[in-house]
Amino acid sequence: MILVTGGAGYIGSHACVALLSAGEDVVVFDNFSNSSPKALDRVQAICGKPLAVVEGDVRDQAALEKALSEHGCTAVMHFAGLKSVQDSVAEPLEYYDQNVIGSHRLLRAMRATGVRKIVFSSSATVYGTPQFLPYTEQHPLKAVNPYGRTKLVIEEMLRDQHVSDPSWGIAILRYFNPVGAHESGLIGEDPKGVPNNLVPFVAQVAIGRRDRLNIWGNDYNTPDGTGVRDYIHVMDLADGHVSALKLLDTPQCFAVNLGTGAGSSVLDVIRAFEAASGRPIPYDIKPRRPGDIDAYYAATDYATRLLGWKAVRSLETMCADHWRWQSSNPNGYA
Repeated sequence: MILVTGGAGYIGSHACVALLSAGEDVVVFDNFSNSSPKALDRVQAICGKPLAVVEGDVRDQAALEKALSEHGCTAVMHFAGLKSVQDSVAEPLEYYDQNVIGSHRLLRAMRATGVRKIVFSSSATVYGTPQFLPYTEQHPLKAVNPYGRTKLVIEEMLRDQHVSDPSWGIAILRYFNPVGAHESGLIGEDPKGVPNNLVPFVAQVAIGRRDRLNIWGNDYNTPDGTGVRDYIHVMDLADGHVSALKLLDTPQCFAVNLGTGAGSSVLDVIRAFEAASGRPIPYDIKPRRPGDIDAYYAATDYATRLLGWKAVRSLETMCADHWRWQSSNPNGYA
């Protein structure tokens, strides 16, 4: 049995599909503060298999210990936490509370119940401003915002725990930019309020929930002047988690990038989404936002060697799958 914290969220729900499809049993631990229980009903519909659900806050160590013990869990996938860079700048203490304190309580609960395998949802933001590209796992770690720093603190806590007890198996997965949705269109990204990320905003323009997209700068040192990012299909990302989990049967601690190894510009994404949806995406060019960088993308050769995994879905597939989700669910899970 795998405990999936934050399993009703965007990435967590897709990871649940991957786990159930791989024959694992799953119990989701989620407080539903930024997700919907409906996502879990749909996960079960996709897989034709049940999963267990425990409603609780990841900062509640007693509730975590109870869930781990009662369900006989042997490993954890840890997605629970806050994830907006912009919000983390405005509310850093809330981010340290939920992300760092929550992870600390989870590790204490795992230690208390004898569970010593964890796959952690980290982020490429731990690298900070690129000193070279593509980012390899050896790039200096220098997060430049509170969100990224919370991820870096958790990474260090995990590494320290493995040093203190080498019987732990710890996988630290540094995501690039997850997009897309399950091919069924039943689950996908459902941000509350104004989307912080490009693709869900584009999708809401296409479906008519928003009038226009703002492109923040077109004078970057990139082929078309707009920012370049490494977009990865959420199901490729989920499959990477299952591959990482399998390695933890042997106690070890590793950090690895999960990306495609290629960058796409904002205009690339807009063109791909227009092709997928058959609808125009009107946009305005606005001044650059402070802190935005020209480009970043992953080195992926280590992931291929270590996990036997690589991202296989194209930008066109990402946009087509996201549009299937958005057009079938114009208001998300509401």
